[in-house]
Amino acid sequence: MKVTEVPAIAGAYLFEPTPYADERGFFCRTFDADVVRSVGLDPDAFIQDSVSRSVRGVLRGMHLRSGAGEAKLVRCSYGKIFDVVVDLRPDSPTYLGRAFFELSGEIQATLYIPAGCAHGFQALTETADTSYRIDRPHDPAEDVTIAFDDPELAIPWPLPPALMSKRDREAPSLAEALKQQES
Repeated sequence: MKVTEVPAIAGAYLFEPTPYADERGFFCRTFDADVVRSVGLDPDAFIQDSVSRSVRGVLRGMHLRSGAGEAKLVRCSYGKIFDVVVDLRPDSPTYLGRAFFELSGEIQATLYIPAGCAHGFQALTETADTSYRIDRPHDPAEDVTIAFDDPELAIPWPLPPALMSKRDREAPSLAEALKQQES
């Protein structure tokens, strides 16, 4: 498994497996505690796994957690997504840095997103399953949502949004969301 640091987001990593393919399909390891540990992360810190299924054009994000935040491992297990991470940690050397990835079920790469970073994605295929492994229980009271189309973020979403949750459609701007977090 190859590990690459994400230059635009301090502390973020991309884990790329080495698949074994033959006429049956492929096999690959998508999580390896020793590899995760080799970059200074605690593999035992991840306590909850979730999956979402989206249809082409669905946009989910931009989301983060207030308080202690939430670190996560994100992987597209089926289909293809355009994945976005924005560093919102004021003390980070990459504060307001943005990184974009195309994650797919064909490659099975996993993205580590540090706590304090906003995350969102858009489904690029008719069906896209996205798997998450997070480091603390979900608490809806800590949900923070930022407008996906905030000009300050200038995210180049590849498709017009087909479907979004009401929460995502009505999300405040980055400046408003940050102000709400401070109070």
